[in-house]
Amino acid sequence: MNEEQIKQVILEILARIAPDEDLSDLKDEVPFRDQLDLDSMDFLDIVMELRKLFRIQIPEEDYEHLASMESTVKYLAPLLKNVESPA
Repeated sequence: MNEEQIKQVILEILARIAPDEDLSDLKDEVPFRDQLDLDSMDFLDIVMELRKLFRIQIPEEDYEHLASMESTVKYLAPLLKNVESPA
């Protein structure tokens, strides 16, 4: 997957977890929690969705890398470089 595909998947996950949020103005460099009404359970749901979709392990000590779109894509890109985009 390329970075744009990863970003699309993350947007789809966010849309499912926070369906009332407007994701059209999401800024890549600003933490999700500063832009969206997400609590810690929502964040864990995002992590679980990523793990389920891509069958990857994300250690708890790496959660800080999933704070914003930019950092999440940067973290996931090397892990998903040989993975097909989910249908």
